[in-house]
Amino acid sequence: MSSVWENFLAATAILVSAGPIKQRLAEAYRAHLATVDQEELPREIRDEFTSVSSCLCCVRPMRGETAVQATVRKMSEPEAGRLAVRIVEMLAVIARTQYQQRPKLRAVNSNDD
Repeated sequence: MSSVWENFLAATAILVSAGPIKQRLAEAYRAHLATVDQEELPREIRDEFTSVSSCLCCVRPMRGETAVQATVRKMSEPEAGRLAVRIVEMLAVIARTQYQQRPKLRAVNSNDD
């Protein structure tokens, strides 16, 4: 799960950086999310991830561009913003899942030796 966490965190860092949202969205997906293995995601966001991925690759590209570039070029800024929010929300689920799975520490009395 660690690599999935790292990929979503890096994608979110791009999404919140400066620049046009459509450009940031395309870069975040291309650089960090396009290669995510859906099986490594928490079950509760697998369908959401598939939906976002499909939304980002649905336009046939022109020569010299990728499907993601073509799709983002065709979408409005509000649409791009909504997809970015969905990615950040998935990061929140991944973080919550990781927090719940970490080992619980237990206090040990030194007199128990």
